[in-house]
Amino acid sequence: MLKEIELEDPYENMGAKLVQEVANKTNEIAGDGTTTATVLAQAMIQEGLKNVTSGANPVGLRQGIDKAVKVAVEALHENSQKVKIKMKLRK
Repeated sequence: MLKEIELEDPYENMGAKLVQEVANKTNEIAGDGTTTATVLAQAMIQEGLKNVTSGANPVGLRQGIDKAVKVAVEALHENSQKVKIKMKLRK
């Protein structure tokens, strides 16, 4: 995983740092899924910027994203099943 990146353009650099933070947090919390988290973050950023440049309220977008995340996490918890398989490690 990429730990450090510096881009010349300050806005591109800010975006790169944001995506890097998403990947790092995902790795810390889950230990996996950094690629998925990065792709989702990129899509959310692109769509968010498209909406803001079309006149949408950025605060309203953020609130909508927060609500959607809450609903998605609740649905995942409701539909998840505990795995009860013990794996033996090979030497």
